[in-house]
Amino acid sequence: MTAGRLILDDGELTYHRRGEGPPVVLLHAGGLGGAMWDRQFDLLARDHTVVRYDARGHGESSPITGPYSHHEDLRDLLDVLDLDRPVLVGLSLGARTAIDFAVAHPDRVADLVLVGPGVSGMKFEDPFILDQLTRIRAATTVDEVAECVLRMWVDGPHRSPDEVDPAVRELCRALTVHAVSSGVFTTMPDEVHAVDRLGELTARTLVVVGDLDSSDIRAVADLVLASAPRAEQVVVEGAAHLVNLDRPDEFDRALLRFLSASR
Repeated sequence: MTAGRLILDDGELTYHRRGEGPPVVLLHAGGLGGAMWDRQFDLLARDHTVVRYDARGHGESSPITGPYSHHEDLRDLLDVLDLDRPVLVGLSLGARTAIDFAVAHPDRVADLVLVGPGVSGMKFEDPFILDQLTRIRAATTVDEVAECVLRMWVDGPHRSPDEVDPAVRELCRALTVHAVSSGVFTTMPDEVHAVDRLGELTARTLVVVGDLDSSDIRAVADLVLASAPRAEQVVVEGAAHLVNLDRPDEFDRALLRFLSASR
């Protein structure tokens, strides 16, 4: 495995690269980091060149200090690593970044795997999510903010915290506390408002969504399916937002089946 750091004008991104074969880039959820892909990173490296990285303010990458764009950071990383038309596998914020990148640079993407997808320009309407966002605005400590984030995106609207694997929740808590402290939830990136441009996603696209995810995310998944001309969808039962952590076996099967069909 190769570890490296991409030097930006106002910060650094940390990445890991492993394996040989068709390139795949793993993009993590907001508030988490590349560590959420540990299992898939090892699995995909058997037959692919696989890259995972920590977005700004996440994991081992530098804190957010000014204006930035996740999808242009991805472009810079692909340039440095000389990766030609990778498959982008993104969850939540990672899917949001992958969609922005595919809209802005359609010739640089092979396929898309969008898991629990967000999309730039979306609006939150799920009452549970809106309640947690209100609690975040009233929070006075990092731990309070992190707990709200976990309630939204780890537990989800249909589960209590004690119904989630404690190891998954602890991993996500540690990563989220770090991200909150790095300014992830207070400084918004420049985006392309892709919610109105999903018909421009010309790449073959797999949408994976948990049946216990919020209504907002389920709506985005359905919108991608209806708008992108080459999209298909898999709904994973018993999974909330973090499908690869909630139901790793089911997720891995869907991912590998999709990747094998692209060869």
